[in-house]
Amino acid sequence: MPQKLAKIGPALSGEHAEAPSIAALRRQAEGCERCDLYKNATQLVFSEGPADARVVLVGEQPGDREDLAGRPFVGPAGRILNECLHEAGIDRSSCYLTNAVKHFKFEQRGKRRMHSRPNAGEIQRCAWWLGAELDHLHPDLVVALGATALMALLGRSVAVTKNRGDLIATPGGYPVLVTIHPSYLLRIRDREDAAVERGRFVNDLAKIATHLR
Repeated sequence: MPQKLAKIGPALSGEHAEAPSIAALRRQAEGCERCDLYKNATQLVFSEGPADARVVLVGEQPGDREDLAGRPFVGPAGRILNECLHEAGIDRSSCYLTNAVKHFKFEQRGKRRMHSRPNAGEIQRCAWWLGAELDHLHPDLVVALGATALMALLGRSVAVTKNRGDLIATPGGYPVLVTIHPSYLLRIRDREDAAVERGRFVNDLAKIATHLR
């Protein structure tokens, strides 16, 4: 049974954007200036996947590759996510992929743009869009990939380290599965440790199929 929380995050509470469809919501979001991240990003990166998806995967924010391509999870972390979803028996094309924050936040270091984690205010403001996406989708399961997604969905009462692998109930009628962001696997230097953590991630993702059955 999914655990229950007394409090939830901004994407599942408060007001959200209103639009007749996901496509209309995406068009509305193109002009978003709710925080300052739009000023330096190449473009908004909204989502990818079917509007009738049973599973929603929520990441942190677009990275450098995603910012340039305009699509979520097409960089190195996306490659690992694809591989691990496949190993877990999940078809990525059947999932709806989005992020808690829709613009790339970075620090310029020479010619490189280095990822910078969104702050609480940016997460709060972008929950306006994420909450609206979930209102339209009515999924069977939402997967929180990492701490930023988890904060947007469930607030500060949960943590990846403490709740990893847990299914947590929400007022929307679907549970949230807690796991790491695949970029975490890219930062592990030791090969054996990386293999262990990758296996844990695949096991987390395998709970998607179990839940859907």
